[in-house]
Amino acid sequence: MSRPQVWATKVAALIQAGNSSAALAQIKVAPTVKDLQQLRVLLSQAKLLAQHPNIDAATTDMIAALTAPRLHRSP
Repeated sequence: MSRPQVWATKVAALIQAGNSSAALAQIKVAPTVKDLQQLRVLLSQAKLLAQHPNIDAATTDMIAALTAPRLHRSP
């Protein structure tokens, strides 16, 4: 059984409440790309991405960072 994902709804609630600094901190430690994409869908439906350009930029940056291949060093 999989648990329903509530991360995106909690972060969207932070943004709607006006606590964008806490939302930015949560976006920087986002669990998965899927969660970030779900957050962007919720925010675009509520028309909050246009009101918060820093949130828009942070979500796109973190999606790019999480989907990019990881750099590693050989032993």
